[in-house]
Amino acid sequence: MAVKILIIRFSSIGDIVLTTPVVRCLKSQLPDAEIHYLTRDAYARIPESNPYIDRVISFSGSIREVFPLLKEQKYDRIIDLHRNLRSWFTLLNLWRPFSSFRKLNACKWLLVNFKINRLPQVHIVDRYMQAVAKLGVVSDGLGLDFFIPPAEEVPVSELPETFRKGYTAFVTGGRHNTKILPAERIIDICRLLNSPVVLLGGPEDRERAGEVENTPGLTVYNACGKYNLMQSASLVRKAKNVVSNDTGLMHIAAAFQKPMVSVWGNTVPEFGMYPYLSADVPSMIAEVKGLPCRPCSKIGHPKCPKGHFRCMLDQDVNAIATFINKNDIR
Repeated sequence: MAVKILIIRFSSIGDIVLTTPVVRCLKSQLPDAEIHYLTRDAYARIPESNPYIDRVISFSGSIREVFPLLKEQKYDRIIDLHRNLRSWFTLLNLWRPFSSFRKLNACKWLLVNFKINRLPQVHIVDRYMQAVAKLGVVSDGLGLDFFIPPAEEVPVSELPETFRKGYTAFVTGGRHNTKILPAERIIDICRLLNSPVVLLGGPEDRERAGEVENTPGLTVYNACGKYNLMQSASLVRKAKNVVSNDTGLMHIAAAFQKPMVSVWGNTVPEFGMYPYLSADVPSMIAEVKGLPCRPCSKIGHPKCPKGHFRCMLDQDVNAIATFINKNDIR
């Protein structure tokens, strides 16, 4: 008998990518399962491209707008991978069997406010997997998934000729300014790299990336705002290696198992959302250790609360460049 399962994850790009092992393991280990995914319209394209998902239900305003449709489905199990007031409201209205995961907000609060670390050394993907344990579903160890529709693939021939033999993808953006490496530090790193660099991000990142592109002596292509998410992911997949802030494209790069430097500002890997990579994939965590103010938030701020922004300005650019040059895989 078919089992109908609803997965709830409203946002963001990175968080939805981090749920993909749960989706894949459910579908592969419960072959008769029909998997539905509930998210916001802005993020629906990610699960829509996932072959392990049978149906995506999305909303643009209030979650109430999809309640009639959700109630019609009579789900056998709801997997809440968001765990906020909106997802609890959804669970209460559907009144179906459900399971969730440990969000550890109290532990995060302790770390942010008192620098007391009580967080378990468990990646959030593995905590997500706890939500399906009662169904007999276990991790397959195959990492993250990200699926790019063929029409969204960007051929390397579209790039300037200098970049067609290989490049480093440098993800310049982030949802919060305190998670974004400043342009002057990107420039410092690019000066030390052996490969040409493709800068990736949204339209809001184009001006900052333009400062890098216009610096004399650098071989840099500013792709920020020129491509949508799927196309940018295509350029990440074609890159030799990746440098990224703590943002969605970092997790997409991890899905492609790219050698990577992840750059951490006001947030810390201890929150459990560092790149989910196989042990044999070269990876470096770039962070400024020993700052008494860090982490200053579990998410981010518009600007440094202390005014010095040392968590990004003091990054070891030589170590980052050395790692990328060492893993310059063609």
